[in-house]
Amino acid sequence: MTFEESLQNFIKKIGGFKSSISTEEATKTSVILPFFQLLGYDVFDPTTFVPEFVADVGIKRGEKVDYAILQDGKPIIIIEAKSINRNLERHDSQLFRYFATTSAKFAILTNGIRYRFYTDLDDQNKMDAVPFLDFDLLHIRERQIESLKNFRKENFDIERIAESASDLKYKDQFKRLLAAEIESPSDEFVRMFLKNVYTGMRTQNVIDRFRPLIKDSFAEVISEIMNDKIKVALSVSPPPASDETASQDQVSEVQKENNPPLSPLEQNAYNEVLKIFSRHALGKDLTFKKTGSYIAVLIQNNTRKWICRLSLKESQKVLILPDSSKNELRKKISNIYEIYNYRDYLIRVAERYDAGIFEGPVNNPFQVELTRRFPKKAKFLPDGSFVTVP
Repeated sequence: MTFEESLQNFIKKIGGFKSSISTEEATKTSVILPFFQLLGYDVFDPTTFVPEFVADVGIKRGEKVDYAILQDGKPIIIIEAKSINRNLERHDSQLFRYFATTSAKFAILTNGIRYRFYTDLDDQNKMDAVPFLDFDLLHIRERQIESLKNFRKENFDIERIAESASDLKYKDQFKRLLAAEIESPSDEFVRMFLKNVYTGMRTQNVIDRFRPLIKDSFAEVISEIMNDKIKVALSVSPPPASDETASQDQVSEVQKENNPPLSPLEQNAYNEVLKIFSRHALGKDLTFKKTGSYIAVLIQNNTRKWICRLSLKESQKVLILPDSSKNELRKKISNIYEIYNYRDYLIRVAERYDAGIFEGPVNNPFQVELTRRFPKKAKFLPDGSFVTVP
């Protein structure tokens, strides 16, 4: 099992029991220590992973940081742990003091869910005020996983991490500033864009007039980029050709001949289904068939192996799912992004087809808890994409 797979399994496990954790000690034993075990550290070896590490501060004696990871008998990483229900924003000052009194190069502040990694980029031996890596474990991104890999015991290299820490720190701050400007463009940000497109006086009234237009423009650009990337990344890969089955090129041609062209809305809805299977073994075998009233997502163009059907009329959008007897279960959706809420159900259906069986209980799709995957103030376009409105 790869590190990514082990991490995702760990995250799912945490999601199942985090609401039952209420104390700092429970957070340490249930979440924090297993996390560092996942990174390859033996948390039960006191010669390399030390609990209650003494970090005397000035005239204060007996000051202790929760954990220290040692290398050649010296601390290289110190860890301050808080309860899972504590906000970390006001707890870095204690870690700041500990960092200055030890030889550690890195400091981690965590409540088991959020992890903040610090070093001394600004002043040597003085912990930076801003972390160079900051993530929520339950919503960790791929690039953050790649950065986290550097802290696995087998990969740990102080110089390599220090070299990348500066870029990580400033990129993260740039992204936050950019996200804030996209959400609520400042006057200076609006003026910068008006400079090249507006010839009149850039008064406050003009700035206020163009502010929502710039915000909407950013939202549309991001939406278009994402749609283009999804179409490229999730295009169906061809299965190997054989004497008994047609090649994917031939299947694609058959699809083109037998199917009317998909509308932009249908194409984007189909992409949403493909996105669900982008990391699933069956994803490469998915095709579609368009009828007069719906498009069907199929395995290997086999109409008897349908994953779902999508009826996308202007007045009503319906996701149609097969139950254990292939009867239709119809679920109204308000937009194509709600398809993703049925991810587990769709994958379960595909796995049953692949195994050659279709029997036994399947989770009830009508009990799916819908989650929002778009801004609250969103305007949906005819192709299913959306823009943020002020």
